[in-house]
Amino acid sequence: GPTGMDPSQTSFFQALNIGTKIVKGQIELVSEFPILKNGEKVSPSAAVLLGKLNIKPFQYGMEIDQVYKDGAVFGAAVLDMSEESLIAKFLSGIANMAAFSREIGVPTEAGLPHAMGNAFRNVAALVSDIDFTFEQVDEVKKFLADPSAYAAANPVAAAPAAGGATAAPKDEAKAAAVEEEEEEEMDFD
Repeated sequence: GPTGMDPSQTSFFQALNIGTKIVKGQIELVSEFPILKNGEKVSPSAAVLLGKLNIKPFQYGMEIDQVYKDGAVFGAAVLDMSEESLIAKFLSGIANMAAFSREIGVPTEAGLPHAMGNAFRNVAALVSDIDFTFEQVDEVKKFLADPSAYAAANPVAAAPAAGGATAAPKDEAKAAAVEEEEEEEMDFD
């Protein structure tokens, strides 16, 4: 391809045995010519040629062998973390922050979806037994009216329930006892 160099410099390419031709007042290379190979030392003539072509194929950086932190030395492998693991750790921190803020009663942006979900569950529980309804609670009321219809529509969720049929009466008895205790504690009488 075109080099952008004037025709007076063809002797330089001839000394390196690089085929050229002159097109529109510029030197053009007629064939590929490998100048550098990865890991090899750059010859002085190759460095001059790359300089004339304004090509800088060099990259400088540090290669870490060990990491020092808090008086301990670790191998560089501790820094080899994938993007997925970093995202997972970040999301875990967000979840912990949301849980902590919900526990101490301080509203945060991370805890807002949980607060709204809990508020909806509380409203749905309040209106489930009365005649008042609204659009968002209709599905909950339908489920509470006929849970077997939802179990038939979703066989994956119904399969564990069928396998644990013997434990279901015990669980219902426990739930009824807990519900009675809660009613006694609330003093609604």
